[in-house]
Amino acid sequence: MSSLNMRDKRILEEFFGMGSGYVLNFSDRTFGEFVHEAVDIEIHSDEYTIHGSSKAKKLRAFWEIESDYFVGRLLNALVEYAEETAHETTEKDKKLAERCREIASRLLAGGPSLDDLKQKAQSLDANHLAEQIRRMEDSVETDPSLAIGTAKELIETCCKTILSERGQEISGTPDIPTLTKATLKELNLVPEGIPNAARGAVVIKRLLSNLSTVGHGLAELRGLYRTGHGQHGSASGLTTRHAKLAVGAASTLAVFLFETHEQTK
Repeated sequence: MSSLNMRDKRILEEFFGMGSGYVLNFSDRTFGEFVHEAVDIEIHSDEYTIHGSSKAKKLRAFWEIESDYFVGRLLNALVEYAEETAHETTEKDKKLAERCREIASRLLAGGPSLDDLKQKAQSLDANHLAEQIRRMEDSVETDPSLAIGTAKELIETCCKTILSERGQEISGTPDIPTLTKATLKELNLVPEGIPNAARGAVVIKRLLSNLSTVGHGLAELRGLYRTGHGQHGSASGLTTRHAKLAVGAASTLAVFLFETHEQTK
C-alpha cells in the first residue's frame, strides 16, 4: 500500500484527467503496455479491478495495492509521458506537473519498502508477522508512534519465530535485547563468531555489534513517546521521518535475520 494521501490523489487525478475514467490519452491497450514497460506490472489483471474496469479505477487500485517504490516509478513515467505528448501547456499544467513530480520523488525517497519482508512472511506462513507489516504501512504517515511501536514488536516476532523454528525454548517474557542476542547467537552471528582471518573481520564485527542495538533503540524510543505517558501540552511528538527510520531499520534487520536463518538451518 502506498502512502499517497487524499490531497496527493486529488492533484494526480486532476493532472492525469481521471475524472471521466480515462488516464491521459491512453487506450486500454496502450495503457497496459505503458505500465508494463514502466514497472513490469500487468495493470489489466483482476487484482486491479477492485473498484471497476476503467483505466482511472485501475490506476486508483494500483495506488492502494502497490508500494511507494512502484507507485513513485509509475508516477514519474506518467508525468514525463504527459509532458512529452502535450500539444500545449498552460502555467497551471506546469505547476501541476511539478507537484506530481514532487509527490513521486517523495514516494521514491521516503517510504521504506517492505516487499522483501512481505515475501518472508508468506514463505513462513506467518499471519501475525503479515499483520504487523500491514499495520506499519498503514501508520507510517498517519500515526508515527504506532508505526515505531509495531517496528519494535516486529523484531520480537522475528526473533521468537526463528528461535522456535530452531527448537530453542523461550522461557518467561524476555526483553528485546535478550531476544536479539539469543537469536544472533543461534545464527552464529555474534561478533566473536567471526574469525580474525576473515576478510573485513573488523567491519563485520562492528556491523554485527550494531545489529543488536536496533531493537533496543526502538524499544527505548517507543517508551519515550508511547501514548500512555502524559506529555506537556506544547510537546511535539514523533513525525513521519522518525517512523520511516524505525520501520526501515526494523525491516532491514528482520529480512537479514530471516535470510540467515533460511540459509543456515
